[in-house]
Amino acid sequence: MSIWEYANPRRFMAWTATVQPWAWALAIALSGTGLIWGFFFTPEDFRMGHSVKIIYIHVPSAFLAINAWFMMLVTSLIWLIRRHHVSALAARAAAPIGLIMTVVALLTGAIWGKPMWGTYWEWDPRLTSFLILGLFYIGYIALWSAIEDQDQAADLTAILCLVGSVFAVLSRYAAQFWNQGLHQGASLSLDAEENVADVFWLPLVVTLAGFVALFVALVLLRTRTEIRRRRLHALATRERMA
Repeated sequence: MSIWEYANPRRFMAWTATVQPWAWALAIALSGTGLIWGFFFTPEDFRMGHSVKIIYIHVPSAFLAINAWFMMLVTSLIWLIRRHHVSALAARAAAPIGLIMTVVALLTGAIWGKPMWGTYWEWDPRLTSFLILGLFYIGYIALWSAIEDQDQAADLTAILCLVGSVFAVLSRYAAQFWNQGLHQGASLSLDAEENVADVFWLPLVVTLAGFVALFVALVLLRTRTEIRRRRLHALATRERMA
């Protein structure tokens, strides 16, 4: 069986009905464990004090804000090349989740920044690229809503997604592109020397895994909703024509 057969709306609805409860269970178990562990069973940082614990919200939300756009990029490319409607609907479903994660990351970053940097906001290149990514999310969602023809909307939003991917890359690798600015380096890295201490790192990884599972569960839920909405729209159009 070809992998593309799973993109058939009927088959997609069938297999996601089985997968979705497991994704929710993982999301609740992992994120709950990680957040409780991180907030209540880790010590103060010697420089940041208790404010360090905001990383358990800030880092996973920033990670998902960036990678949700990459997921949208992949599904948009599949739409442009293969014309699978489910892929376009999955990209549309992921956008509001990515926007919420962007807002959460910006707010928690501002709360963290005030005691650490003495200001809620600075036009740091890393922060600015992340803010622009959030504006692309808003534009993407607005473009879907503004165009009645769903296939045309999918085409135009896919092109917008390609353009916005530049800022997703900048947000993801800003720490390597720019050394200046207030924002510190990555908290999670393949380079062990750049990671936070293990006492913070371990619950952070668990929380991050929980947030990823939550993202998967939400995308499946919203994609299934978009498929049903598309079916209802098709039925309503058919009735009007009849």
